Amino acid sequence: MTLAGDSTALLPPSRPDREAAPDVLAYVAAGTGRSHSLNLLVEGLHCGGCVAKIEKALNAEPDVETARVNLSTRRLSVSWSGPASRGTELAARVEGLGYKTVPFAPERLESGDATAQKRLLRCLAVAGFASANVMLLSVSIWAGHVDAEMGPATRGMLHWFSALIALPAIAYAGMPFFRSAFAALVRGHTNMDVPISLGILLAAGISLSETIQGGPHTYFESAVMLLFFLLVGRYLDSRARGKARAAAARLLALGAATVTVLEAGGQRRAVPPEQVSQGASVLITPGGRIAVDGIVESGSSDLDVSAISGESVPAPAASGDRVFAGSMNLTGALTLKVTATGQDTLLSEIVRLMEAAEQRKDRYVALADRISRAYAPVVHGLALVTFLGWVFLAGAGWQDALLIAVAVLIITCPCALGLAVPVVQVVASGRLLRRGILLKSATALERLQDIDTVVFDKTGTLTLGHPELIEDNGWTEADLATAASLAAASRHPLARALCRVAGSVSPAREVTEHPGAGLARVVPGGTERLGNRHWCGIGNDQATDHAGPELWFVRPGTAPVRFRFADALRTDAAEVVAGLRARGLAIRLLSGDRAAAVGPVAEALGIEDWRGDLTPADKVALLQEAARGGRRVVMVGDGLNDAPALAAATASMSPASAADIAQTAADLVFQGDRLGPVAEALAVADATRRLVRQNFALALGYNLVTIPIAVLGFVTPLIAAAAMSASSILVVTNALRLARKDG
Repeated sequence: MTLAGDSTALLPPSRPDREAAPDVLAYVAAGTGRSHSLNLLVEGLHCGGCVAKIEKALNAEPDVETARVNLSTRRLSVSWSGPASRGTELAARVEGLGYKTVPFAPERLESGDATAQKRLLRCLAVAGFASANVMLLSVSIWAGHVDAEMGPATRGMLHWFSALIALPAIAYAGMPFFRSAFAALVRGHTNMDVPISLGILLAAGISLSETIQGGPHTYFESAVMLLFFLLVGRYLDSRARGKARAAAARLLALGAATVTVLEAGGQRRAVPPEQVSQGASVLITPGGRIAVDGIVESGSSDLDVSAISGESVPAPAASGDRVFAGSMNLTGALTLKVTATGQDTLLSEIVRLMEAAEQRKDRYVALADRISRAYAPVVHGLALVTFLGWVFLAGAGWQDALLIAVAVLIITCPCALGLAVPVVQVVASGRLLRRGILLKSATALERLQDIDTVVFDKTGTLTLGHPELIEDNGWTEADLATAASLAAASRHPLARALCRVAGSVSPAREVTEHPGAGLARVVPGGTERLGNRHWCGIGNDQATDHAGPELWFVRPGTAPVRFRFADALRTDAAEVVAGLRARGLAIRLLSGDRAAAVGPVAEALGIEDWRGDLTPADKVALLQEAARGGRRVVMVGDGLNDAPALAAATASMSPASAADIAQTAADLVFQGDRLGPVAEALAVADATRRLVRQNFALALGYNLVTIPIAVLGFVTPLIAAAAMSASSILVVTNALRLARKDG
């Protein structure tokens, strides 16, 4: 059965936004036999654990065939065998796990993302303001405690000021964590927000109790600062996932807003793409984006098919040729017979490939997260055991035992552990930025560390991505000037390349453009033509083979002239490829361009493993095959057709000249016309791995030394806070060594 890739076509334009689970029946899509499928937007997803919980629960249902959750888009795609009404029960099953579900629609996703990010940003601002002010008060309290000059009344007043700032801030800024934790607990489950909420509330509650009783120590600054840093991480994660969701949204935006359908009586009717039926005739005007798959019934034109094949040179389209959604019609009007619409088009298939690839990448868990999953339960358990041990074994009062347990919590606070990876990433991203490389993903450097294969696209990646005229002595300056005067009447990429070399020329008059063929004008004695070899009447005996694009110029009484074009290599492409190979990395070239055009580039760079004529699905399949063979691949590409492959690779890079969608799908984006940033990013990733390991060793070593001392009651909360800060400073200082290596 084929899952519906998106429910946009199922969403009636006039239907109000629905929130309750029973409303999902209107969005169930029928498949083959008794199979049905449904796409839901799941709210409340924060980590891979949430994804695993939902998928495990649904896949345990006997009639469920597949259940997959994409963490980036928050889309749950579930299919089952049975009646359509089963969709309501499955949606309710997900809500029973503590998550809210609504029918999936891009407009809901975009509006929900914007609202959630604004809410997180407000919480972040409140927590930041509170942490800065409470820390100032805490410094005064600590200084007065050390100097023994501050009296209890002054200290108590400062504690109350801290409480007045911290408690409202915690109540407001902590809501993203508190709501999630409460929703999980009332349904008998836990998530990562439960221990976070417990730690924040416990620190705030104990501090308030100490303030009321006039105690010497409070921990308001620890609570609000912890909350602030947690919100920073959640906001950045939300922004990153929003960019991933934007990639698919931008791909879908390549479809036209309306399609002009030709009725049997000759009337024209503009309708949304999803309402066009197979077999209908549609009109595609010059400059229009094609929104359906079809076969050309009449007309001829040149199409920009870079979204499908990555080919930078427009492809001619004539009667009988197949065309695909996402292509741009450049020159002539076309009439198409529709063969696929909506979710059945090749463009929608590219969207599904991207989302499936992102879903696999979402399963990658950052090293810090893997450690913290085990670390947090151990820390809370240790604090509880410490409290019980002092109460029941040592006979201490509950207040003294609680202070010792709090000291354990503070001294084992994973600030240093939490900083071990982020601080290195911040320093590394700054170094990369100075080299013209933008790091977009929090886990990209970790994934780059294990790379053993580099896969390049050709056009726009190894090459500059635009045709340049070759000076092969086959034409003269006079030939160039005359041909350029005709080319000035066209916006075809080859015609513009011709004009760039010719410089300032006067456009010829009365030039006619023949879509898919070339340019012509009538002159004394006949007709001048500038176009492809067949239209210009060039036989195979008159032209030697040339793998790249070409234009022929024929004039009455003059021998034909050929202008050859090539896509120039990046200046350091050969050097970078050789350097990567010297590091022991396997190099591959996968391109949607014609094999005849890919071969010479591969030969020039010494790349033996290359393929041409690949579709986006072909590229993804080859990367998946490499992954099954144990290979870890970094994909470097720039085209719309590379977006699924960029998402499918272990890690990915894209030049700044790439299509917006490719840049969105990539983990890193680099500036300039050089390929050197690829090697630089891999080198920084290796240095990052070493520093992260050192930081974890420092953080864990600190805990191994200080925890036994704290458990035995030899550490006060004040000393614990100072020791915790010292460990964080040590980790940050070690990470800064990466910046000093930046030459």
